Amino acid sequence: MIDFGHNPVEKPSYRRRKPTSKMRGRIKPEVYAAAMERSGGHCERCGKYGNPEYQTLQCAHLVRRWRIEVETTINDVAMLCGPSVNTGTCHNWIDYTKEGKDWAEEYRQQLYERSKENEE
Repeated sequence: MIDFGHNPVEKPSYRRRKPTSKMRGRIKPEVYAAAMERSGGHCERCGKYGNPEYQTLQCAHLVRRWRIEVETTINDVAMLCGPSVNTGTCHNWIDYTKEGKDWAEEYRQQLYERSKENEE
């Protein structure tokens, strides 16, 4: 019988250097609060009032998480009526239709342009 012995490999002592897409896509509480303030409690696409008790407004990514380079900012999200799994909601529309994805990309560009204007 051959004795293979126990030869474990040491775990690396360093942490991940590049954040994962899940880490980059995380919506921080301050980003959520700023998006809610910007929307005034209404869906940013259709204008419907969101009921906080039933959480009918959701903070939705305007682009896929893997496309976010550093971290999610206020210009990467919009408050939309949801939930995203219900057909007929704005969150579902931007997640699952081509027209919705196009609208989300255009709206994101508008938000970045507005923020540039406000900085100047």
